[in-house]
Amino acid sequence: MKICVIGTGYVGLVAGTCFAEGGNRVVCVDIDETKIESLKNGIIPIYEPGLKEMVLRNVEEGRLSFTTDLAAAVKSSLISFIAVGTPPGEDGSADLKYVLGVARSIGQQMEGFKIVVDKSTVPVGTADLVRAAIQGELDIRGENLEFDVVSNPEFLKEGAAIDDFMKPDRVVIGTDNVRTAEIMKELYAPFMRRTNRLIIMDIRSAEMTKYAANAMLATRISFMNQIANLCERMGADVASVREGIGSDSRIGFDFLFPGVGYGGSCFPKDVQALMKSAAANDYDFVILKAVEEANERQKQVLADKVLAHYGGEATAKPLTGMSFAIWGLSFKPRTDDMREAPSVATINRLLELGATVKAHDPEAIREARKVFGDRISYGTHRHDVLEGSDALIIITEWSEYRNPDFDLLQEKLAAPVIFDGRNLFEPKRMAHLGFTYYSIGR
Repeated sequence: MKICVIGTGYVGLVAGTCFAEGGNRVVCVDIDETKIESLKNGIIPIYEPGLKEMVLRNVEEGRLSFTTDLAAAVKSSLISFIAVGTPPGEDGSADLKYVLGVARSIGQQMEGFKIVVDKSTVPVGTADLVRAAIQGELDIRGENLEFDVVSNPEFLKEGAAIDDFMKPDRVVIGTDNVRTAEIMKELYAPFMRRTNRLIIMDIRSAEMTKYAANAMLATRISFMNQIANLCERMGADVASVREGIGSDSRIGFDFLFPGVGYGGSCFPKDVQALMKSAAANDYDFVILKAVEEANERQKQVLADKVLAHYGGEATAKPLTGMSFAIWGLSFKPRTDDMREAPSVATINRLLELGATVKAHDPEAIREARKVFGDRISYGTHRHDVLEGSDALIIITEWSEYRNPDFDLLQEKLAAPVIFDGRNLFEPKRMAHLGFTYYSIGR
């Protein structure tokens, strides 16, 4: 099929590349000329394992191209995916100006039957707004052209997006048109070879499914973090509790690892947007309010442990003169994304308390410089940040942090103190090695 994907952010670039890998002719469109030129030259603006190689391969084989010419892309394609950003507005609701701007552009350029697919995460009812925006432009042109609007939410995990797209748990298609449903089934058929989990439903249910899924996962994370905090106070071990409840088939183990809170581009934004949608429909979504509050508190847990350990004078900056090494800046491993990352809250708090910070991350240093500038220093190797630091703080569970040289840690750190936000090590072993070790819920 001939497809255009409008927006070359995380969702658009991954989706367009994977559709090309499935044998389709895909053109990815963006208004950012610099980004498009970079993509044409094989420079990928995001870190996602396997993505660069797949982009280069499909460009070389002629199935994937990049352009700023929206008109040509729309005219040459049967299916147009809208994959632009929906950033949160000041009130927390999803800002649809980019989505509706693209919809109007499609209405201005289309010349025959088109399927317009909302791939961006959008509130319930957005498909109606997209349809109205397209029809409004057709009315201005005096054209009577047929088109259909589909909701096709993405369920990609950063760091595993290629596998998630190529071997999906499920694909949700929201449409009320039988012909369009069959075309979308054909498009996704190459990705359904392992298991046919393509689910057709009405548009509004499809739009709700995306928000409900992310809100549920955010709820599990916040719940487990709250259990971990209580375990610390009552002398229980959250690792044992997780094993005990996760082995219940009704619960399972996924998203039950305690830590320092969730971040990224999806969970925080989608939780806020769903609460806003609920309020707009005169419904008080009490659980999600608690989820969001618990998550914001959890992002302060490591800094609280640092402050409790060192005590300090009752001054505005009790950590003045102290230096801390940070391992992990991205909100999760296998990505460079720092949007809403717990590391940002932790580091900002340490800086406010007067400390200096030296940070390492395998992929997110470039993004970290955008956030912190020269307020912190950066190490190209994980050991670079240890020398002379008063303690090590682990925030992101990158694989390379899981089995360090503990003798080297003791040698380089000013004192053998570790604050572990991801429970990478066993407390008994750390005590035996001579470390003062703080973790979550143990």
